[in-house]
Amino acid sequence: MFDYMLSKEQLIIRDEVRDLVKWVPRQMILDMDTDKIKFPKEFLQEAGRRNLLGCRYPKKWGGREMDWVTTCMLMEEVGTLGYEFACVFGVGAELVCDAIIRHGTDEQKEKYVKPLLKGEIFAAECLTEPRGGSDFFGATTKAEDKGDYFLLNGQKRFIVGAEGADFFLVYAKTNPQAKPQDSITCFIVDRTEGVEVKYLYGLMGCRGGGTGRIIFRNVKVPKKNVVGKVQGAYAVFNTMMIPERLGTAAMTIGAARPALDIATNYTSRRKAFGQVINQFEGVSFQIAEAVMMLDAARAMAYATARAVDAGADMNRVRRMVSQSKKFITESCQKVVHNSMQVMGGIAYTNVFPIERIYRDVRLASIWTGTSEVMAMITAHEWYREYFQEKAKRRTRDHEQDAQEASDDEKIYTDDDMWNKGW
Repeated sequence: MFDYMLSKEQLIIRDEVRDLVKWVPRQMILDMDTDKIKFPKEFLQEAGRRNLLGCRYPKKWGGREMDWVTTCMLMEEVGTLGYEFACVFGVGAELVCDAIIRHGTDEQKEKYVKPLLKGEIFAAECLTEPRGGSDFFGATTKAEDKGDYFLLNGQKRFIVGAEGADFFLVYAKTNPQAKPQDSITCFIVDRTEGVEVKYLYGLMGCRGGGTGRIIFRNVKVPKKNVVGKVQGAYAVFNTMMIPERLGTAAMTIGAARPALDIATNYTSRRKAFGQVINQFEGVSFQIAEAVMMLDAARAMAYATARAVDAGADMNRVRRMVSQSKKFITESCQKVVHNSMQVMGGIAYTNVFPIERIYRDVRLASIWTGTSEVMAMITAHEWYREYFQEKAKRRTRDHEQDAQEASDDEKIYTDDDMWNKGW
């Protein structure tokens, strides 16, 4: 996040998280990328010891009562370690905790949030299923009401942190006959009998985050582990889209930063045709474009974070979060692309970490909602916002500011044509 937009307290936290980033051993990064480390428990434990997990939550549950601007700054800094570090950092402390803090009971917060933010236990969020990802309401995992408990059966896949999680936030159908929005319940499911985790994915990038498949076979879930209301998962899902998608956007900025840093240094030292290559416009203009896109992405993240902190209308927040996620993740992928391009062949080897960053950051525009889904939401909310504002008639009607602004020439339908005597 831009230094001049942060308070003294936020700058102190930024320095704290930068110290955490420096603490991470180089070998941990390398071992995660080769799957020698399947889940970075030591990293999350250290982050918990430093009180850097869930900084925006109340102090009574282990947070620091900061805001979304601080969270975006923190996620960006963590992202510089590697995209998967930010993924596992955010899944438990930002997504699962957010659901429990907003919709859970004090008993749930005491049992699950407090130790998680201390780095003592770990969590994963379970949305995606084998039959689909974006189709949240098409979930086939079921939980049957058995009186004192629900009996959970089904599968989830591509679950970040599955390998190391002690408990899971699971969405399951509890009333298949109800309309989709009223058919699903959110549960806290402990890693217990009947819960099987398979770590089996050969991922292109983002390795070492424990991404796996989870199978639930007749798992007994106590009713006290319902998050929010029975058949009330829609409300949980709606609020979680803010940390899930805005957090993803912010951490992608951090993941792209090292690529630009490395490319800037390389192009300032590498010589060709008798001069340093940053003197060639073909190189320096690509660096300039990358700088511009990274700054634009950061500005959009900041504006969206401020909107959330200010309590802006939720429909507008939904649009801003969605367009931020799409714009930032795609822009940061271009930043990494440009960084690799100006370095040439050496960037395609593992002499530099550009190739790993390139592989990792490709996930950004897919997970937590694809770019296409983000565009669909943005369009839907923009049209809604446009017509609401138009109905209020608070702004100038710019359509009339034309030399021949006659309604006679404005044909939108066949009926218009005939009614106007064409």
